[in-house]
Amino acid sequence: MPTLDILEHPKPMPTDSDNPNAEITSEGEMPHAPPAARKRAEELAAQIRHHNYLYYAQDAPEISDAAYDALMQELRQLEETYPELVTSDSPTQRVGAEAVTTFAPYRHRQPMLSLDNAFGAEPLRAWEERNRRLLGLGPDAPIEYVCELKIDGSAVSLTYENGQLVAGATRGNGEVGEDITLNLRTVSAIPKQLRPGPERGATTPDTCHPIPAFIEVRGEVFLSHKEFARINAEMEEQGGRTFANPRNAAAGSLRQKDPRITASRRLDAFMYAVGACDGCEFISQYDLLQTYREWGLRTNPNVRVCATIEEVIAFCDEWAEKKQELPYDIDGVVVKVNSFALQRELGQVSRSPRWAIAYKYPALQVRTKVEAIEVQVGRTGAITPVAHLTPVAVAGVVVARATLHNEDEIRRKDVRIGDTVVIQRAGEVIPEIVEVVTGERDGDEIEFVMPTHCPSCGTPVVKPPGEAVTRCPNPDCPAKVQQQVQHFASRNGMDIEGLGDRHVEQLIETGLVKDVADLYTLTKEQLLPLERMGDKLATKILDNIANSKRRPLARLICALGIRHIGEHAAEVLAAHFGTLERLAAASVDELAQVYEIGRTTAESVADYFANPRNQEILAKLKAAGVAPEAHTSAPVSEELKGKTFVFTGTLVKLKRDEAERLVKQRGGRASSSVSKQTSYVVAGENAGSKLTKAQELGIPVLTEDEFLEMIDTL
Repeated sequence: MPTLDILEHPKPMPTDSDNPNAEITSEGEMPHAPPAARKRAEELAAQIRHHNYLYYAQDAPEISDAAYDALMQELRQLEETYPELVTSDSPTQRVGAEAVTTFAPYRHRQPMLSLDNAFGAEPLRAWEERNRRLLGLGPDAPIEYVCELKIDGSAVSLTYENGQLVAGATRGNGEVGEDITLNLRTVSAIPKQLRPGPERGATTPDTCHPIPAFIEVRGEVFLSHKEFARINAEMEEQGGRTFANPRNAAAGSLRQKDPRITASRRLDAFMYAVGACDGCEFISQYDLLQTYREWGLRTNPNVRVCATIEEVIAFCDEWAEKKQELPYDIDGVVVKVNSFALQRELGQVSRSPRWAIAYKYPALQVRTKVEAIEVQVGRTGAITPVAHLTPVAVAGVVVARATLHNEDEIRRKDVRIGDTVVIQRAGEVIPEIVEVVTGERDGDEIEFVMPTHCPSCGTPVVKPPGEAVTRCPNPDCPAKVQQQVQHFASRNGMDIEGLGDRHVEQLIETGLVKDVADLYTLTKEQLLPLERMGDKLATKILDNIANSKRRPLARLICALGIRHIGEHAAEVLAAHFGTLERLAAASVDELAQVYEIGRTTAESVADYFANPRNQEILAKLKAAGVAPEAHTSAPVSEELKGKTFVFTGTLVKLKRDEAERLVKQRGGRASSSVSKQTSYVVAGENAGSKLTKAQELGIPVLTEDEFLEMIDTL
């Protein structure tokens, strides 16, 4: 996936001595770009735009992530050497503007309408019957519909003039929104320059249109479940207020005063509508969507043209079951009359069009009681309140606990023990308390009081100024050590299979493990007395501990539990520094100059390696023989280059993340959903709907053994 270009900490400008081919100018001036450099910059910009188009609009990348990053890095270096080459529409200029103090109002040339809702099949049928009457059509006259997933994000309008993105705004009241152009320019899925489609001719599809002189493109900016979880985890770690759901997070990210913060959120976008347009006339909604794809605008692939309202209802029912497979939230289906001529004839009422309606799925919220509130201690010492609830089913999952994040959040929502509360699964993943039903209080509710001492070790807790999170400062706190060891041994860390949470807890309680390095000194005699521990399991655990000594460098970096460092950041650092020794010796400035590593993360990494206690643990790991493999890039395979794989079902010989890593290392791409652009589906045991969809689309299906054979022959 093309990585987001964030110019948060640019490298120092090279001097003439750093660039022997530079044209020397008068003292104090930057060198002028020679013709060859200017030509190469233009070539690189064109290539990067082309690959952005393939990735975001066509979902059919031709090059690996590493190759894409290399193009971006070469262009960035040229622009740093010759600043005159930097243009406003350069792919490197995703962020470069100063923060704003306020958002100016932005008047849409054509209003952004809202939609009426339908809660069930009968309202949809009634909507169609009403439209037939208005159009004077009988029950058998054909009306074609387009069904699109209703993305649960934040609506935006993008203004393009002669193909250039000149403005972007929120919906606002439909007539006037807020100018958030600088922030929208940071979203990689939004092109700053439209791509001309093929010229019309005898062999070109009807969906090809020239780029108009002016167009308002409407769509939705949203966050994936994975990115939402990452942002909230980071904000909670930093003591900030977390977002209630991905929709709020997307909206909040778009309204950041500093575009660099917006850029760091990795927002995504789908386009689906048009406002005012000069110089282009679309035939239908489907024509519009196809044209957007040709121009490089991203559209949702899960679209269906339906000949009848019953086909529409079937589509809505289908996605009611399948929506949990999506990596982002939807709250329904938008149904539109396909023909633009019929849309114009139907017109609108007040602020809603007659020709479109939103089929809404039921809200996934239920009521339950707060039976107790306790606190948990995380691996960084964060004291997190957790509500124990009367168990209740939400979206097919029984929920008995919900995080309350921090003391400030409890006070803001006024959650008390004994309260009746409304809960939901944020992003249909994380249980959260939405609100308190204060009308059901009887006076017996008890206010929660944050403990003054750590519940695990008894150390007085601290709450640093400006932070919302209360922490235990004791580095030897058993709860902190337990969380650190569990994280170290987890699948995304050193992947020590068999070492369960209960076993780690017992190792801490018995004093056998005081830090992660102590895992490598354990013996079978020490393990056997643990509960539910037999000779076979003890042998397996020790073998897995020994095998983990040679895990890839990125795994060890992630396993160390450095604040702000997850899987992706660990991969970035491993790729840049190559060895743990080079990473440990890096200064804050050196770290901050690494692509995708900001100043805050750089300071956290430097602080970790400067800490004497951590240095002691690292020395113990080295003495125990923990020697991670130096980071090397696997050769890109021409056979896998640009191919997209989807893994479904249970793999026997590989874990799914390992299989996906094999694909990515060789220039391919791993996706979580099946589409027409999917190259292969690898089906393990108990494969479900993804396998069925692959068979319907005629996509090649491989067994796990066939996949491994393919990898081995490359």
